[in-house]
Amino acid sequence: MSDFSLALNEDQITLRDWVHGFALDVMRPAGQEWDEREETPWPIIQEAAKVGIYSLDFFASAMADPTGLTMVLTLEEMAWGDAGLCMSIMGSTLALAAIMANGTPEQQAEWIPVCFGTPDDVKVSAFGVSEPDAGSDVSSLRTRAVYDEATDEWVLDGTKTWITNGGIAAVHVIVASVDPALGSRGQASFVIPEGTAGLRMGQKFKKMGIRASHTAEVVLEGCRVPGRCLLGGKERLDERLARAREGVRTSGQAAMATFEATRPYVGAQAVGIARAACDYALDYAKERRQFGRAIIENQSIAFKLADMRTRTDAARLLVWRAAWMALNRQPFLAGEGSQSKLFASETAVHVTEEAIQILGGYGYVRDYPVERWHRDSKIYTIFEGTSEIQRLIISRAISGVHIR
Repeated sequence: MSDFSLALNEDQITLRDWVHGFALDVMRPAGQEWDEREETPWPIIQEAAKVGIYSLDFFASAMADPTGLTMVLTLEEMAWGDAGLCMSIMGSTLALAAIMANGTPEQQAEWIPVCFGTPDDVKVSAFGVSEPDAGSDVSSLRTRAVYDEATDEWVLDGTKTWITNGGIAAVHVIVASVDPALGSRGQASFVIPEGTAGLRMGQKFKKMGIRASHTAEVVLEGCRVPGRCLLGGKERLDERLARAREGVRTSGQAAMATFEATRPYVGAQAVGIARAACDYALDYAKERRQFGRAIIENQSIAFKLADMRTRTDAARLLVWRAAWMALNRQPFLAGEGSQSKLFASETAVHVTEEAIQILGGYGYVRDYPVERWHRDSKIYTIFEGTSEIQRLIISRAISGVHIR
């Protein structure tokens, strides 16, 4: 008999139900308030830390799950609760993933605990790649890191933008160019500890959606960090740069390992938003009566709901596959990570728009949550690689052609 199964095991079901309870009892009731306030919801983050969701132990356990599903199950449930609050609680995962992907064991032991703080003094972390003139094109970063051999320090100068937790983080992981002539192969990642002189928050952005999540510019002006803050260490960087200068193929962009690992996580959040909209629209359609019957009895409504549910379930399966592949170090030969992020994010936009249509005028007002979910969904087609970039990655992967 085959061992293959898509059924969740007992531990995964317990985890899912536990996180769902937090999403239902803590996040759902608070979502509208923090969306209106457009502030970092420190009390909600602290509540997540106290119950154990926002903690090093939880993330370490998630990373050790051989199925790869712990994190995506968690993120789907939390985004079902509220995407903005989910991003505030889980936005630190990008910096965490960067440290895990690029740092030495010693650096991981030193910096990962700092990303979270303690339940009584919670902290967040930030990952900085995008710049005003380098969004999708991460090979053209202008932020520079120059090594000062006399003091064994790196000096960083530049501006990062669209940074989740930017300027308020205990740890910033910044991707900078060490050798601009090498493009993406000349980049490296640096840890900038809280309180480091030369790092400051620039503009805080007022956004269409996920407004409970802090997004801002990070400005680096003569920002000096010790040599040990270079993730991976200088010896490994020097070897990589030497191979790149000789034309030997290297592992590529410093940012890409982070994005590849986290794309299923982004997809899982989008699935959570889509599922929330499906659930709400279905309940509404059963209760709302027009022309003497519930509107669910009309094919025009019922078929919308059927398509919404089908796309949401299909997106989840793509996310699960990519999460399993990522954790088990299976190469994304057909851009499977990008497939999950692309399909789930576009599904979330479509499904939330359809939910608004089903609710009619009620769907358009802020007394009902579907308009917020639609606003929240759109960013998932943009950040951590736009839908266009995902299609580029997938098409290159399946064709072997350098499509531009």
